[in-house]
Amino acid sequence: MFYRGNHNEEENRFIVKSFQRIPDYGRITVFVDTETGVHYMHTWMGQSGGLTPLLDENGEVVVEKPE
Repeated sequence: MFYRGNHNEEENRFIVKSFQRIPDYGRITVFVDTETGVHYMHTWMGQSGGLTPLLDENGEVVVEKPE
């Protein structure tokens, strides 16, 4: 399975796929929707943040279906 960390399918629809701190700037977290397989990128920089679907090199939404 591609999930990382503690994953209980009955409780957690979204799980953390990756997490990265960027010194002096903030952090980036990639979440996966366990029902659809869609990846979302969440950024947090100081007092603000954002959430967007993660795109591949062709501009398509990254979808990774659970096994």
